[in-house]
Amino acid sequence: MDAVERVLELLQEAQGPVSGERMAEALGVTRNTVWKAVKHLREQGYAISAATNQGYRLLSESDVLTASNIRRKLEPQASGVAIDVRETVTSTNTVLKEIAEHGGREGMVVIANKQTMGKGRLGRSFYSPKGGGLYMSVLLRPAFSAEEALSITTAAAVAVARAIDHMTGSRALIKWVNDVYFHGRKVCGILTEASVDFENKGLHYAVLGMGTNLTDPEGGFPPEAAQVAGSLFGRKAPPGARTELAAQILNHFFTYYNALPRRTFMEEYRSRSLLTGMDITFTEGGALWEGTVLGVDDQAQLLVRLPDGTEKLFGAGEVNIKRGFLEKLRAQP
Repeated sequence: MDAVERVLELLQEAQGPVSGERMAEALGVTRNTVWKAVKHLREQGYAISAATNQGYRLLSESDVLTASNIRRKLEPQASGVAIDVRETVTSTNTVLKEIAEHGGREGMVVIANKQTMGKGRLGRSFYSPKGGGLYMSVLLRPAFSAEEALSITTAAAVAVARAIDHMTGSRALIKWVNDVYFHGRKVCGILTEASVDFENKGLHYAVLGMGTNLTDPEGGFPPEAAQVAGSLFGRKAPPGARTELAAQILNHFFTYYNALPRRTFMEEYRSRSLLTGMDITFTEGGALWEGTVLGVDDQAQLLVRLPDGTEKLFGAGEVNIKRGFLEKLRAQP
């Protein structure tokens, strides 16, 4: 723990003002080191007052996204994670994949306030403006086969949906296979990227990326996303929302991940299926299909009834919802 975190800890524990001299003595550092630590904390967004002959007082930390704030909300199943919060990255997945290639351990988490090259499925970009969302990736080194990698994504989708329920009091739905919807709009995209060991058909590692929109970006979403994208809170999120959401997602995800590949979450995944009962078009390997979604099976495949009455399972591909369905969802309170 560095001087900044130690000073923050003392301020959090104090019942009132605490002098720089007292903190310096307690930490075995100089008063100048304490002053620099307080300055750094203020730059991070902490509200800290300073009064002559009284000392420093922590006024508010509720809206600051830091590793220590998140760690305090973690439950035992997620307590072993190592969180690294950064101001700006190209992509949290890209950063964590590089860490993984250099031996990074399972449970490392990278969170960014902004991504300049956020990644989505099929080579798409994910719009990631500063302060508007939670952009987080988790490094995993699973012991199960590469075929089970889809379970990581589906487990994450349920974890995000449950976290959103907790934050908003409203139920989130999952658009197969990796998008989370809230009031008819996509608020979270999930991307799992893996390095495969072809000899033993296992995974060297998997990087799970989750991007969740908490507020609408200033000036709105870019044209290519505006018809689909939404946010949890509109213009302004409650204080501490990103910290709480990060902790909730990690707590729920590691509950499921520690039980993989038993897929204890699949019943809930199916119950949250946005597509069930909807008419869709589906692109698979260059072929275009259409039909009505019947549900999701235990292997997270999409079951669709085709126009001729036959049923077909889709394990991968691109789904488009026919017009009218999402508009009905958005019109619901």
